[in-house]
Amino acid sequence: MPLLKDQPSKPLAPGLTGFYAHGSHMTLGIVEIKAGSDLPVHSHPHEQITYILEGQLDMTIGEEQCALTAGMFYVIPSNIPHGAVAITDCKVIDVFNPVREDYR
Repeated sequence: MPLLKDQPSKPLAPGLTGFYAHGSHMTLGIVEIKAGSDLPVHSHPHEQITYILEGQLDMTIGEEQCALTAGMFYVIPSNIPHGAVAITDCKVIDVFNPVREDYR
């Protein structure tokens, strides 16, 4: 069985690196985020679930501000603007539906 960390890395923004696996209908990713990294506000047609494995990630999702820490998650609906700032080094799981073809 392959390890997710053995997949080619995908730089997402300065300080953010993702490792992805793709099924026929969804994408699973582990994202490593360095403290202080800023993921600018963006949106996409994919529904996204972000689960925090380690660290604190302050997210803006639509008009809501969320401080997410280990064990917490957020379901981000399709086309909702969202962004994040890593308060500490973070490791997160992201799941997308449909498949993120741009992350292959």
